[in-house]
Amino acid sequence: MINNSKIISHSPLIERFPFPFKGDSYRYSNNSEALEPPFLLDITPEYFKEIEQKRHLLKTRKEQCYQSFSHSLEGQWEILEMIINEMTSLYPNYFSLKKNKNHWTFCNHLLKEEQSFIFGNSSSLPYEPLDFIGRHIQEDLIYIAQRDGDLYMDAGQLCFPANWSIAFNLGMTYTEFHSPVPYFSDSGLAEKVRNFLLRIEAGKPWTRLNWTLTVEPILDTFPETFDEWGAKKEKVTSENAGQLVHLRVEDQRLFRLPRSNGILFSIHTHLISLDELRKNEEWINRFYRVLTDLPDYIAQYKGFISYKDKIISYLEKIIKTKEGVIK
Repeated sequence: MINNSKIISHSPLIERFPFPFKGDSYRYSNNSEALEPPFLLDITPEYFKEIEQKRHLLKTRKEQCYQSFSHSLEGQWEILEMIINEMTSLYPNYFSLKKNKNHWTFCNHLLKEEQSFIFGNSSSLPYEPLDFIGRHIQEDLIYIAQRDGDLYMDAGQLCFPANWSIAFNLGMTYTEFHSPVPYFSDSGLAEKVRNFLLRIEAGKPWTRLNWTLTVEPILDTFPETFDEWGAKKEKVTSENAGQLVHLRVEDQRLFRLPRSNGILFSIHTHLISLDELRKNEEWINRFYRVLTDLPDYIAQYKGFISYKDKIISYLEKIIKTKEGVIK
């Protein structure tokens, strides 16, 4: 078990949850915004639990959680350096780094761990650089290389996927690994977003929120284990939806890497039950309006079409006014 003797400041989940809807309707779009402040890390009270879960998955399902090409190592080292610099500058009480030329010693004071290595020498680390640093942060990390005018998924530590696979997608281009998304590819939107990503500049990162629904607070919804978590959808009723159904939001951030010219794509996944979401009246009302307006093809792709009507029924019960009118 990970030692959590050092306390990360707590605040109620409802106060720090990244609610993804700015309006009463949702459709696929390039909803990226400039990331301010321009940082990757977000350390939450779930840190210890999620790092422990990450490491367990990497131990028991390594091929599902981590994949890379050998030619990605330059980009991996650049990512490790970027993240360690951010860790030690933003959270000096949690992380520290000592340098003697290329001899580095990284300390994670939260986990009481220390690792010495030679920067640029992968044999001096117990894991590849991307895999090593990913074991110290909550975010999943994807390295997207840019070459020949296109974007390629060349490495990734993906422990908490929303039903997609780094083992399957490794080596694909941006348009290839988004091809299953309905409308997104057919409408030409995928091509527009790809062109946007090709133009991202170093020092000017972007962020967006993506969302879906998950039954029970399960972070690791791998397609390879669908038989385990997918069957849980059948348990949802209009009576228990508030407890079982969780709004799953991915805080996705994009950083141009100046040396390798690749892109770091980070994903921090947050979960909140609908019962917890009720604590914010504006959010639960907006979520109801989004869901009732949502086309079935989106609900189908996101995987909750089979219980969408049960969620709506649950929401209608809790947000009716005394006069029986939906707000």
